Amino acid sequence: MSVVYASVEDLRLFNSALTAQEREQAESLLDAASAKLRLTAKRYGKDIDQLLQDEDYALVVRETVANCVRRAIESYKNDTTASQTSQTALGYSVSMTYLNAGQSLYYLRNELKDLGILRQRYGAMEVYELETNTQGD
Repeated sequence: MSVVYASVEDLRLFNSALTAQEREQAESLLDAASAKLRLTAKRYGKDIDQLLQDEDYALVVRETVANCVRRAIESYKNDTTASQTSQTALGYSVSMTYLNAGQSLYYLRNELKDLGILRQRYGAMEVYELETNTQGD
């Protein structure tokens, strides 16, 4: 088994107290969240285990994994967490976009940017191919 980046105690410290059922969920989710972060970092060419030698970086990784697990636990507890809702009258229509509809572990883009995994890219692409043939026909 690989390294787990956060503990159940970290969840309590960074977020709030856990019930007995949430503690059980957290123990299994912490392994999965750590593995998911490790795989995401590998996809972008980063080695989290090597970067953990820096104490500040290790603290941010602990907090990020704890937040990821807390989001998953909250989504199990409250299925109606909507990030966007819309209502109309008379014909009555309701539209909701759920925050974590799949109730799975996920990392926010800003968390991955804070860890240095995602970086903004820049560049240009030549839309029209220009021939530089200077020879006469």
